[in-house]
Amino acid sequence: MELFLYTALFSPLVGSLFAALFGASPKTKIAGVVPSIMLGVSLLSSTILLVLVLTTGHTIHVEMMTWMATGNLYIPFGFVVDQVSVTMMMVVTLVSTVVHVYAIGYMDHDKGFNRFFSYLSAFVFSMMILVMSDNFAGLFIGWEGVGLCSWLLIGFWYHKESASWAANEAFIMNRIADLGMLIGIFLIYWNTGTLQYDGAFAAMANLDASTLTWIGIFLFVGAMGKSAQFPLHTWLADAMEGPTPVSALIHAATMVTAGVYLVVRANELYALIPHIGLFIASLGAFVAIFAASMALVNRDIKRVIAYSTLSQLGYMFVAAGLGAYWVALFHLMAHAFFKALLFLGAGNVMHAMDSELDPFKMGGLGKKMKGTMIMMTLASVALAGIYPFAGFFSKDLILEVGFVEHHYIIYTVLLFTAGLTAFYSFRIVALIFHGEERYKLFGFHPHEAYKFMLVAMSPLLVLAIIAGSFKMTYFDMVTYVLPATEYHVHNHLVYWIMTIGTQLFVILSIFYAYKKYTSRDVKVPDGTSAMENSFKYKLLINQYYIPYFYEEYLVKPYRELSEIFWTKIDQKIVDATVDGIANVFYQTGEKTRVMQSGNLSTMLKWMVAGTVALLSLAVVFGLAARHSGEIKIFLSGLGV
Repeated sequence: MELFLYTALFSPLVGSLFAALFGASPKTKIAGVVPSIMLGVSLLSSTILLVLVLTTGHTIHVEMMTWMATGNLYIPFGFVVDQVSVTMMMVVTLVSTVVHVYAIGYMDHDKGFNRFFSYLSAFVFSMMILVMSDNFAGLFIGWEGVGLCSWLLIGFWYHKESASWAANEAFIMNRIADLGMLIGIFLIYWNTGTLQYDGAFAAMANLDASTLTWIGIFLFVGAMGKSAQFPLHTWLADAMEGPTPVSALIHAATMVTAGVYLVVRANELYALIPHIGLFIASLGAFVAIFAASMALVNRDIKRVIAYSTLSQLGYMFVAAGLGAYWVALFHLMAHAFFKALLFLGAGNVMHAMDSELDPFKMGGLGKKMKGTMIMMTLASVALAGIYPFAGFFSKDLILEVGFVEHHYIIYTVLLFTAGLTAFYSFRIVALIFHGEERYKLFGFHPHEAYKFMLVAMSPLLVLAIIAGSFKMTYFDMVTYVLPATEYHVHNHLVYWIMTIGTQLFVILSIFYAYKKYTSRDVKVPDGTSAMENSFKYKLLINQYYIPYFYEEYLVKPYRELSEIFWTKIDQKIVDATVDGIANVFYQTGEKTRVMQSGNLSTMLKWMVAGTVALLSLAVVFGLAARHSGEIKIFLSGLGV
């Protein structure tokens, strides 16, 4: 089975290197086809490993080579395929394969076609290292790898200032969080003597609560950055500047879920510090409703979907924080399918509308793009959590966890968020595909995407519909590693009231969105309506003014302080000191270079001057030694 493990891991790297060979060449179709095939090979190998793990319950653990071995420190390049990692491997490779095939059509006319596929496959390779490593050091390598590739892909169109800015924002904000994660890893090694998962978690049982708390906090800081949790959340929506396949892969299905994976993987640690788990759950509930509220008014379809991702990540952290680790991982998996489908559908709409992102400038596209409309509608149904789609079985299960664990405030917040999710999801669907054909006012000529792109999206559609039906099979598999806690409302009447009530609330939200945004009164907002001038609208459209706060009270003061340090300290003190010392030596050299002129008369003069100087020094030191002896005799006479 080691062969399948290495094949799953290294196939994306082979595809990336192959595409890199054509990086400086004009568009070459094979630079997209070969990486896609290699992703298919990785998916096939991951599927074989899944079947093995599912049928036997065995774990595959390999040590490829030694990475570091000095003193008591031993870190190998080791990889593990267990019930948790194989779930992530399937999600990553499946979504990545779909995105690669889709991107062949989406990036068809882009000059950076070859470069794009090299970056995209490199990202998948880094993500596979992250989820397959058997130690924290290997996880951190993959963690930083996806950060680098994310920077390359978000800023792929680097000629756009907004894309470069968004890439830098994501990179810097994640580096801030990664410092916290790195401190956590150092604390793990310092207190346990190992970075291997099994050894570290076994040793943690003997550590005091204070040490465990700090380790848990610092690891979660890293998770907050990667999964864009408040207050490190602003980069996720701005990252929509990258090509849409990037959004579908990185910012819906893989990289942003790495923080959830970290908490799930470290479940043995967080089980020992439930107070930190409660904080994680509380923050997740806040982020869920916080992000959903911003999606209600946004006029950029990709940003709306990005806020939806942020909100659903909040749901996942609620489950993980309350100890329902398998539920968090289950929602992570189900969410990846319908959210990637939504992003790819948005990409089809963008292509049809010459990169236009404002849904108010669309309307009636369902007549021109029936395939995309059906896929995005069904993906939105899954996101809303309507039975029997995947979201019903995963997201609503998180609501049940909150209720069963008696966290009624968290439950209420998530329930209200479910209604908001349904509303903003179908607000977008209604504005894009239904109602008046507003796009005619702007001279757009929409068209459906290539058929092979729709075919590539179809596996995600199927899984968005049926993935929830595998809940118990998944539960039986993953609870070999994770706590096998089942969450049921034992009072059947209460359970049915909760379930039916939630479904009715969500359905009413959908109908309200359709009624509001398919009427003939829907016009392109121009900033003059009463709603657009209201305080609530401005608060939401400006993201609660948090980016403004960061810019005015963090970025600008830091920039001004840096300017002061550069001009007043670095240039006038540090540089001046260094330059002054250099000038002294330079001028000294200029003055004394005449000593080496080679003129016999000049050299004799210097020889005489040197002799006189040496004799003078000898006399001075002699007198000093003599007087020093007399002083010693005098002091000894005094008895000192």
